[in-house]
Amino acid sequence: MTVSEAKAYAQVQKNCLDKTLIDHLPLVKKIGLHLVGRLPAHIELDDLMQVGLLALSQSWANYDPSQGASFPTYASIRIKGAMLDEVRRCGWAPRSVQQKLKAVAGAIRQLEAQNGRAPSDAEIASTLGMPLDEYHTMSADLASSRMLPIDELDDESVAAGGDPFGDLEGEGVKEALAEAISRLPEKERLMMSLYYGEELNLKEIGLVLGVSESRVSQLHGQALARIRADLVNWTT
Repeated sequence: MTVSEAKAYAQVQKNCLDKTLIDHLPLVKKIGLHLVGRLPAHIELDDLMQVGLLALSQSWANYDPSQGASFPTYASIRIKGAMLDEVRRCGWAPRSVQQKLKAVAGAIRQLEAQNGRAPSDAEIASTLGMPLDEYHTMSADLASSRMLPIDELDDESVAAGGDPFGDLEGEGVKEALAEAISRLPEKERLMMSLYYGEELNLKEIGLVLGVSESRVSQLHGQALARIRADLVNWTT
């Protein structure tokens, strides 16, 4: 190939890449919007979009149609993976949130041992020595400690430091998680199903449950703490 041919080929490749980026920009935005709606407020769509566009470019360079998957399908997997990697790289949640999660889980275990049932919000708040509204604020914060669907917990790529269930190891983890979720109070169990199973956002879940978005966050955080309490044998 001559120098002029090489330059012409490079320009064709660049044009193809530019068209690919433009044509699939809605795909990157769709994936970014889906994720950002399920993440804490400090995660911004623009940051995810930048990572997603880079992943799209790399997908175009590495795509092999002989493998059977369409390019949008292949690119979607790479884009979502890159975005989640970026979220993990930046940290799942502040250490203070993890400490609060453990404190609430400890209070729940204590109350369950005493009363033989799932404790109420008021009982948990009392055990923690705080007003109910302060506990509700704290439980909403706990929702930021979890960002991925529970069925991804055993994936090697999810072993980043901030995941409250990232230290779960051994066989039977999924079964233990399923049992823990089945023992949640009805409203929390439904919320978890809608969030992780149906992938609804907080506003949509609030409409289903007839509560505010902030209450959904409270239920989410409290449910995570109950699961943490139930899985104490797996996390120690």
